[in-house]
Amino acid sequence: MSETTPQKHATDTLAGGLSAHSALVLFSGGQDSATCLAWALDTFAHVETVGFDYGQRHKVELEVRGRFLDGLKRAFPAWGRKLGPDHMLDLGVLGAVSETALTRDREIEMTEAGLPSTFVPGRNLLFFTLAAALGYRRSTRHLVGGMCETDYSGYPDCRDDTLKALQVALSLGLDARVTVHTPLMWIDKARTWEMADALGGAALVALIAEETHTCYLGDRTTRHDWGYGCGRCPACELRAAGWDRWTAAR
Repeated sequence: MSETTPQKHATDTLAGGLSAHSALVLFSGGQDSATCLAWALDTFAHVETVGFDYGQRHKVELEVRGRFLDGLKRAFPAWGRKLGPDHMLDLGVLGAVSETALTRDREIEMTEAGLPSTFVPGRNLLFFTLAAALGYRRSTRHLVGGMCETDYSGYPDCRDDTLKALQVALSLGLDARVTVHTPLMWIDKARTWEMADALGGAALVALIAEETHTCYLGDRTTRHDWGYGCGRCPACELRAAGWDRWTAAR
């Protein structure tokens, strides 16, 4: 089962309830994965990160990853001591087989399949498969991703059922227990900002706003209250609307 809330196992915890296990976070450089990274650092004893270069149009998200990690270590030394290596995997083959608005210079629109043209088929399936293989080598069975089916674009590989099935397949294929954690699965973008605030306060919210990237068009020229972006693509609209709802409710 995909874990959608922090889960503590009595036989796997240290003093204070911290999980004795390590985790590998799928860290794209965006708001959701950055929030999940903070959640993992608050939950596990050791955390590593992995990113994927698949020829994405908004490749700037890969450039901000390092700045976010450096900022996190400076602002939160206790978390910084838990952070292990950051891994980057070359998935150019995914971009080569994809004809999408995230991997080609084409319009963002709804397709005949009823999905936005930003849908990259198999992306999350491949991400988690490679993360599981990396985790296997590094004796890490907990995988953390920022997938959500509350505020999202309808991608089928973000659905809870998809990730539950994938967790089973990975565990069987590796003959080892793999646990997929999706802390954002049932919350909207407003509550994602709220989670960041609860985990790291104003410092973490500010770091996410300044040093993460969500805009599908890779726009880092325009700074909004919620961060950088074109302000018009679906990713920007979701992030901005979540910010507005969260700040209005505070």
